[in-house]
Amino acid sequence: MKRREFMQSSALAATAMVVGTPAQGEESSVRADVRRFRDLGKTGIAMSDISFGAGSVPSGSLILRAIDRGINYFDTAPDYGPSEDRFGEVMKRIKDREKIKIASKFCHPVPYQEGKSHLALGTSVNDYMASVDNSLKRMKTDYLDAVFVHAIGERNDLEGEKGRMLDENMLNAAEKLKKAGKVRHLAVSSHGPHNMEPLMVEAVNSGHFDWIMIAFNFMKFPRIPDILRLAKQKGVGVIAMKTLAGAKESGAKLDVGQFEQAALKWVLNHEEIAGLVITFKSAQDLDLYLPASGQAFTARDQKALDHYAALHGDQYCRTGCGDCSGACDHQVDIATILRYNMYFSDYRDEKRAMESYARLPQSARPCLDCRTQACAGLCPHGLDVVAQLRQAHHHLTLTGLV
Repeated sequence: MKRREFMQSSALAATAMVVGTPAQGEESSVRADVRRFRDLGKTGIAMSDISFGAGSVPSGSLILRAIDRGINYFDTAPDYGPSEDRFGEVMKRIKDREKIKIASKFCHPVPYQEGKSHLALGTSVNDYMASVDNSLKRMKTDYLDAVFVHAIGERNDLEGEKGRMLDENMLNAAEKLKKAGKVRHLAVSSHGPHNMEPLMVEAVNSGHFDWIMIAFNFMKFPRIPDILRLAKQKGVGVIAMKTLAGAKESGAKLDVGQFEQAALKWVLNHEEIAGLVITFKSAQDLDLYLPASGQAFTARDQKALDHYAALHGDQYCRTGCGDCSGACDHQVDIATILRYNMYFSDYRDEKRAMESYARLPQSARPCLDCRTQACAGLCPHGLDVVAQLRQAHHHLTLTGLV
């Protein structure tokens, strides 16, 4: 038996212990499986380098397929639609719960508290604990491997967001949940758009979090490597998200999957990254992304990324950059609106994008006839901010005239 065949056979044997052998004819014998597992900080967890983002999971069967192909880390949340319920649908078929790791968030399903799903600073200890209890009920499991303080940096308020991240009530609730065996680790995530780097430095230095999850891809964030080195020094794990730099169409010159796999390999080329979380929406996505697992980043991959950057570099809003913060005379949150437009246009998650946009205190309506255009020319990456805000408003409202 060749080494490659041995590795594939071993992976199939290991995953069969978790969910059982797939039904005859369900899977082809030629397929990409997870080839590498990496240490997640000092937790003792070896996570699949490519892991499952469950923001748009359509069915429980996709979760089972992912496990069968070696994925062992799953990221979900109460406000990811029916995501947690999907885990509940299949939990009885997962033969060994210890073999997989499930992380969820301290939040409530939308439209809890007028649509504000993330638990705010000052939320009671009981409410923090109740949010986890409700997640466990939906997922029909006894514990979470991690609970996240989620999306730190969504507001342009450094001290306020730092307060939410280190809320004493949250920390007390996390300790009580750990003692009760309902949560094993505490984690924190940020995709900006405001103050991502200083907030994540604060998180790593605080000593409260076992791992962080940050936006990271080949088109941004020269300061992120400093955070990676600091986290490694402190024994804090790092997971990457937003790895496809907007997930736009990669162009006819590239083979199917060439850009996506190059982008994932670029992230995993950073040894401090334990793994990345990417949204899986279909079984075809397993074939699209998993070939990048355990593979070296090559010159051919760099050419694919260069091609993508040439196509989209002046259209992609670098999630977490925040250089345009506070520029608008009408208090339009530029980066957040452009992120919702990315969800609409590139992620094809139109409902989530429109609902999120509708809950903003200020839409981009003033941009339609803005005369000052104070944001024009501010983007260091060359985005036409005014045009993109107008496009976003058109996409994210029912009439484009609201």
